[in-house]
Amino acid sequence: MSTLNLSPLDQYNQELINNVHPQTWKNPIPQAKYNMVVIGAGTAGLITAIATASLGGKVALIEKHLMGGDCLNVGCVPSKALISAAKIAYEIQHAENFGFENHGIAAETFPKVMERLRKVRAEISKNDSAKRYTDLGVDVFIGEGVFTGKNTIQVENDILNFKKAVIATGAKAGIPPIPGIKSIEFLTNENIFNLTERPEHLIVIGGGPIGCELAQSFRRLGSKVSIIQDKIFLPLEDPDASKILEDVFQKEGIHVHLNAKITQVELTSDGQKQITLESNGKTVVLNGTHVLVSAGRTPNVENLGLEKVGVEFDKRFGIKVSDKLQTTNKAIYAAGDCCMQWKFTHAADAAAQIVVQNALFKGRKKISDLTMPWCTYTQPEIAHVGLYERDAKEKNIDVDFYKFNLSENDRAIAEGKANGFVKVMVKKGSDQILGATIVASNAGDMISEITTAMKAKLGLGGIAGVIHPYPTQAEAIKRVSGMYNKTRLTPFVAKILKKWLNFQL
Repeated sequence: MSTLNLSPLDQYNQELINNVHPQTWKNPIPQAKYNMVVIGAGTAGLITAIATASLGGKVALIEKHLMGGDCLNVGCVPSKALISAAKIAYEIQHAENFGFENHGIAAETFPKVMERLRKVRAEISKNDSAKRYTDLGVDVFIGEGVFTGKNTIQVENDILNFKKAVIATGAKAGIPPIPGIKSIEFLTNENIFNLTERPEHLIVIGGGPIGCELAQSFRRLGSKVSIIQDKIFLPLEDPDASKILEDVFQKEGIHVHLNAKITQVELTSDGQKQITLESNGKTVVLNGTHVLVSAGRTPNVENLGLEKVGVEFDKRFGIKVSDKLQTTNKAIYAAGDCCMQWKFTHAADAAAQIVVQNALFKGRKKISDLTMPWCTYTQPEIAHVGLYERDAKEKNIDVDFYKFNLSENDRAIAEGKANGFVKVMVKKGSDQILGATIVASNAGDMISEITTAMKAKLGLGGIAGVIHPYPTQAEAIKRVSGMYNKTRLTPFVAKILKKWLNFQL
């Protein structure tokens, strides 16, 4: 049971295990042949399996660890439970902004926060349970799946014969080659949610989405936090968004070290984790009680027998797939973090649906045709969809930008959440939306309006005709649309309109 990497083994983690890796589970007797065999029961694998079963196909699902994958166990679900608690903690500590007395967050509160996290995760785990998928017609095999032949996979002592197979093995925390990093015990997203005592000083290595979300959450829950990033925060995002996050972190008391290179990690005589780094020409030494390594993801592609079946892969970038998610073996497909640049739960979901159509029904669905939004769940949230300015430049597309700051949005001002903006990029000379970035308290919800418009080929100008309730932060999107429509009022058109209005008097 220790191999499942879960602690403490309280009633909630035990419930989780009973659902997604039951210790008394007996694998079913394999059917003569399956339409689909799926290795990996994360989001991509679960959706592939359930979609195949719902269409009447014979499908086997193999998982060696925890069903639900990273999202349920060490990703989306526990992190959002932690973030929700951290939001409340922040409001309590800054209650004076709304006319109340401020209150601190005691260290003894932290175990209760983590207990709630485990409770939430256990409750949601029913949706990804071995029993539920079995009841829905999926043959669930607990064990390690390995390709053994052209159309066979071995799991434990069983051989599964398949017509098509899908690799959905996900990814794990990447550990960069930092001098001395292996000399200390460090945390990743795979074990940080096991904590039951609040870290006194958490040092976060990495300023990507996971690092930023957890750094802010632990700071709001009362830990001292330092964060180290080799560039700027969220380097792939809009620079204006990254700058807002940097300012917020510094305001909230997070010690920020950007453009930094770690030169040494070691354990001190008193048990502290010591990190030496160079940042902006200066040497900085940090001593912390805990270190979180959040420096990217590494695809799970080893020990699958891929070489035996002609599936090309790279240990860093994952399994090689076509635009239709077909591997170099035409009978085998892949989906999710093991093969895709988009490492999001909703991207894995969409990819799984493409795989089912292409693998079972000779479909022609392409991953490149998807309009993919994403969000980093800091406060404020940072959401994006479509192209960035750098992408447009690479494609030699001339663009225009329209930006509305939330400091002019009534709802954002009333809630004390006016630090943000809506920025939309359109093809120059038209209202065709190419991409958008939203920084707001609920940017992840707001971006869906832009995504829907792009999918439906509704131009930015058309959004102006959509009535938005007042007061909402989503009104900012309509305001951006209005900014575009004003550009259509050229001096010539304005002159004609003025003459017309004067004629009416």
